[in-house]
Formats: sequence, C-alpha cells, structure tokens
Amino acid sequence: MSGVWVFNKNGVMRLDENPYNQSGSQQQRMRRKILVHLPTSEVVSSYKSLERILKGLGWERYYNGDNADHLLQFHKRTSIDLISLPRDFSKFNSIHMYDIVVKNPNVFHVRDI
Repeated sequence: MSGVWVFNKNGVMRLDENPYNQSGSQQQRMRRKILVHLPTSEVVSSYKSLERILKGLGWERYYNGDNADHLLQFHKRTSIDLISLPRDFSKFNSIHMYDIVVKNPNVFHVRDI
C-alpha cells in the first residue's frame, strides 16, 4: 500500500494512492488491486460474490434510510463494526478493500494485479 494519507475537509482520512505518479488516471491506479477471499482463493469481482462471502461470516445487510441510495452497508450483531461501500462497484477501491480485511482478519487479502 503506497501513497499519502490526506484529511478531507470533513476530517475523514483517505489514502491518495501514488499521488506523484502522473501516468494513467486515478481509476486505472485504483484497479491495480484486488480483494481475495483466502479460504477459497476467490477474487471478489462483484458485490453479489462479496455479499455471499460476508453473509457466510455472519455479516448482515444494514439498511439506513439516509444512505440507502448511495451506500451498501453490512454489520455484525456480535460487534460494533460497520462496512460501508459505494453502491457502484466501479467505485470500490483499495480503501474499501482494506476496511474489509481489517474487520475480517485472516479471511481476506488485498493483492496487486
């Protein structure tokens, strides 16, 4: 994971990956990483496959009326963790992947393509 951590105006920190690399678009740089489900070696290529795996781990869809139109959210009854993902899978990036990895230790891994 390379880049610079930057605070947004609202105080939320985000990773600006390869900020000094001017070749290629930001979207191309983001696509260089994949999320892998370690027990099956399955590459997560859609929210459908991710949701299936997360449900198997005890995660449930969380429906919050305020964010329902632009976020997919998952929670576990046994913890206070919440996974928030953009509804559009094309906006799913390494920050979201690492959030899933941290909240599911030894189950997922982020790899470079």
